[in-house]
Amino acid sequence: MFSQIGPLEIVIVVVVLLVIFGPKRLPSLGKSLGTGMREFKDSITGDDKRRAQDDAPAQPALTQAQADAAPAAQPTPAPESAPEQRG
Repeated sequence: MFSQIGPLEIVIVVVVLLVIFGPKRLPSLGKSLGTGMREFKDSITGDDKRRAQDDAPAQPALTQAQADAAPAAQPTPAPESAPEQRG
């Protein structure tokens, strides 16, 4: 009965998913499904090295507009501590 899945069946499943979840939510669902499958595989194989790399927070890169808007860090001049001469 379910011996073969053809392109028509795949199209039907995609259309049903679009109707249920909408086009904006499908990418996030795919990403979470992939992450869950990867974590499951890593827990089965005991691959701790990959899990440690995936858990590390990524450093966000500045866009050109953000880099232009951020003022450059310039050191403030230190006040002179020389004694004043009165005369």
